[in-house]
Amino acid sequence: MNKTQGKEKPQSMRSTINHLIQLQELVLIRDEQRAIRGTGAEMSALNASIDAMITSLDAEVKMNFNRLYKKDHIVMAPMNDGLCSMCGMRLAISQIQAVKLCRSLIPCPSCARTMYDPTGAKWVAERKTRSSAEQKSGVARFSSPDLMLTNLQGKTSSDVIAEFAACLKTAGFVDDDKKLADSAIARENILGTAVGHGMAFPHVRGIEGGGLALAFGVSKEGVSFQNNSEKPVHFIFFSTIPTAVSAFYLRLIAGLSEAFTKEANQKAALEAETPEALWKALTKATRYTIK
Repeated sequence: MNKTQGKEKPQSMRSTINHLIQLQELVLIRDEQRAIRGTGAEMSALNASIDAMITSLDAEVKMNFNRLYKKDHIVMAPMNDGLCSMCGMRLAISQIQAVKLCRSLIPCPSCARTMYDPTGAKWVAERKTRSSAEQKSGVARFSSPDLMLTNLQGKTSSDVIAEFAACLKTAGFVDDDKKLADSAIARENILGTAVGHGMAFPHVRGIEGGGLALAFGVSKEGVSFQNNSEKPVHFIFFSTIPTAVSAFYLRLIAGLSEAFTKEANQKAALEAETPEALWKALTKATRYTIK
């Protein structure tokens, strides 16, 4: 494949890489919908878009995509600090340069996923060493009181996404809140993340170099999400997701959704006046649904 694709101009290869990234995002969106709504959810338009994108691939690229897809739905692996973000393989200097030059499709020498050089906000929070890390369980593994927003002011999904992005930057999780917000809004525009029961799950995938981060916010007045025109959204869960934990994220949103369909948990969150009170409501609500 590399011999054929290596003859393409960099602009054309970048277009192919972007096409594959967008295709993977649609596949993962479909997985998200199935995790929350069930396998019988109506997704004909989404399925048609995925099929069309696969069909339009070059024959050799399509064959490689299908081969990888049979093993795992993550076929594209962002490179982070010279490592494959999926399997952790350290790349040779020549491979790192080849990924950056983007003149051919470069497979990870370990997991065979197609490598690419990501753009956008970076995960910057300091990672604790294993010996000093406090043992945590449940939602506390990837969230904390400083990621709780008790009174979201935005009236639209774009407005509240900007609030969450600013919160994550202030807490030291990302280096650029604008890039983070832009990426989350672009994801939201593909298919809105409101799922009923007053909940929505906006997120950004590909924030590499650290762990999954979850921020939780409550809007007492309600927020308008594009795919949920009938009722406003009151409970919003914003996540930054390293590519390698995409499968776990499906279990996370399923657990959050299960917890916050219960009226008592919604009431406790709406009544929380401080980040600490909202944190207590979140941890109590999810103590059985998120392990």
